[in-house]
Amino acid sequence: MATNIYDEIEIEDMTYDSTLEIYHYPCPCGDRFEIGIADLRDGEDVAVCPSCSLMIKVIFELDDLVGAETETPKAPLPVAT
Repeated sequence: MATNIYDEIEIEDMTYDSTLEIYHYPCPCGDRFEIGIADLRDGEDVAVCPSCSLMIKVIFELDDLVGAETETPKAPLPVAT
């Protein structure tokens, strides 16, 4: 099955809803494209509009996702004595 992609959108241009844990972006039909953060972390990159047949490809790096900075342990900062 061929996927018809309406557009390619950078993750930085999308809005993150922390309650629903989804990224969304306005759709020309008046609704919005949506994709869950868990789907993005699983390698999915196509956001769909629940009201029409349009889809967008989300351009992102895993480090761009909300919460990515809390998932990678950082080296402890030196403490002054």
